[in-house]
Amino acid sequence: MTSREEPGRRPRPGPELIGTRLRHLLDLMEAGIAQVYADLGLPGFRPRFTPVVRVVAAAGPSSIRDIAEAIGVTHSAASQTVAQMAREGLVTLSRGDDARRRIVTLTGRARDVLPVLDAEWEATSAAARELEAELSYPISALVDEAITAIHRRPMRDRVTAAATHPAPRARERGTTADGRDDVRAARRGSPAERGDPGAEGGGVGVAQ
Repeated sequence: MTSREEPGRRPRPGPELIGTRLRHLLDLMEAGIAQVYADLGLPGFRPRFTPVVRVVAAAGPSSIRDIAEAIGVTHSAASQTVAQMAREGLVTLSRGDDARRRIVTLTGRARDVLPVLDAEWEATSAAARELEAELSYPISALVDEAITAIHRRPMRDRVTAAATHPAPRARERGTTADGRDDVRAARRGSPAERGDPGAEGGGVGVAQ
């Protein structure tokens, strides 16, 4: 019996479900904070908007890359959040001196709610410290360690190294000429790469 098992009870999920459990934890935390925003008169305001508002309020108009670095997320994640905020009328986007850079500026609506967000931020930070005090190990420290470990050795490398045998290739579904579904093998490269008879440089019996 493992340490996660108790007599008469279903074993608790282990590391094989770490991603699912982390998403569940995040959902629980964000749902609670979203309810706080609703109580403060900001229904529909997403918790992920607050760090962006605070960064741009402090630094002034900022590039998405600078925002991503400041809040510790990928450029793609920051870009998606900023796009959502633009649709909500919280920020505007303009071109920087480099056409590839987009500059984020707070709107009047975002500045109007900034005092509420600052007060909520302080309360949420205090609540997070209280939560960590109840745990055997601080979540913030553990997350930092996990991110560092993943950067050092990505999950793809870890999964590939742990696999005892190659996984079967996925099959793609297409449509035949008469409109029926046709399940085909996934693309495997050119005929020569597959060694199909008659392909240039391929075929059975070619000396290596």
